[in-house]
Amino acid sequence: MAEYDSCIVGSTVVSSRGRSRLNIGIAGGKIAYVGPERPTARTTVDAAGLVALPGGVDTHVHLMDPGATEREDFPAGTRAAARAGVTTIVEHTHAEPVRTVEDLHAKVKYLDGRSHVDFGLAAHAWPGYTEHVPHLWAAGVAFFKVFTCTTHGVPGHTAAALVTHLRATSDIGAMSLIHCEDESMTAADEERLQEEMREDNGILSEWRSRDAEVVAASTAAILVRRTRASATIAHVSHPEVARYVTDERRRGADIAAEACPQYFLLRDDEALDHGGRRKFTPPARARHDHDEAEMWSLLRDETLTHVSSDHAPSTAEQKACGSIWDVPFGLPGLDTTFPALIDAVARGHLAWEDIARTYAEMPARRYGLWPRKGAIRVGFDADLALVDPSQVWQASEADIESKAGWTPYSGRTFQGRVVRTILRGATVAEHGTLDDERRGAWLPGPGTRRETTA
Repeated sequence: MAEYDSCIVGSTVVSSRGRSRLNIGIAGGKIAYVGPERPTARTTVDAAGLVALPGGVDTHVHLMDPGATEREDFPAGTRAAARAGVTTIVEHTHAEPVRTVEDLHAKVKYLDGRSHVDFGLAAHAWPGYTEHVPHLWAAGVAFFKVFTCTTHGVPGHTAAALVTHLRATSDIGAMSLIHCEDESMTAADEERLQEEMREDNGILSEWRSRDAEVVAASTAAILVRRTRASATIAHVSHPEVARYVTDERRRGADIAAEACPQYFLLRDDEALDHGGRRKFTPPARARHDHDEAEMWSLLRDETLTHVSSDHAPSTAEQKACGSIWDVPFGLPGLDTTFPALIDAVARGHLAWEDIARTYAEMPARRYGLWPRKGAIRVGFDADLALVDPSQVWQASEADIESKAGWTPYSGRTFQGRVVRTILRGATVAEHGTLDDERRGAWLPGPGTRRETTA
């Protein structure tokens, strides 16, 4: 057996299809061997008792960079990712949206040397900018973010505008990520609540209602099928939305359903006490443990296809400044999404294979990162998260790498923790200590390639 640059011995290696006690050989930043024999290598990591998962692939991240960097930037956000076991992200910021090829090129240049993990970049679908779609896809965007309601200053798409966008993407095989809330309904509820002079925290669930999400998601799913486009419904907040998406998938739609931990772990009434720190949209829907268990079940049976953080942080000060109408939407999530999934294994909601599938393989496949990212296989990038499944720890705000400096899970106990993160063969985080070298590179999307691998 050849000598490798490094090897990882004694861990339980996990894929979407199973797990086994195997050794891993790494050469040139790639996985060169996975098997029972002990490789000869210049450096050996003893991983006995640890679980080896593919590095997390988080495909819905907002780092506000360039733009509102007082909220988050690439160095801080990707430090949070690396420490948590995430080795690849797909990012888009609403503060300075990518709408043209020139915007994309400027952002790629700006981000050189600012990331601790590898990253793709998404563009915004903007009404009136449809002619830019094929050029952006060919230039390397990972997907197009579409809103069906005006949010974060990004204009919403009517059903007609959505059809125009989806037809443009269908023609070239491009992917969209659709934020689903019906604008006519959210606008009417906002007007009513403002007329009533409501400023209590209870406005969130009335303003961004479950019905508004259902209407927009079901409409979007139908239009994806009828235009023969490819899309993902973002941050599905409750089972009813997931079922509408599944119905259209069964009818032939190329449509996925993205899950986020906040719709499993947080409860809808927490906004009453926590106010701005629970202002995100769609808001939390789960009312009790049964609702949470149902969401985990939908993730396990692949109704919900993959997981992301929807990391969209603001600082604690920003979340406390002004009325509930004024504070920004969004939660920090890169620090805690992998821990939430690992803890779900300890609590019996998921298997290790589910994490490998939903937070690595499926997002990598969905967004054209496969077969480079998303699995511990020969020929793939050597991106790994080594987990100590026995470690019990408590989330604290002092432990958050994100510029947000807080987490909605503060005080929550988790079982299992990533103790080493490896990016293309290099250890970038170990036992909470990060390597200061910014090794992350831009990953151009599948539109730049003449062929993509299924």
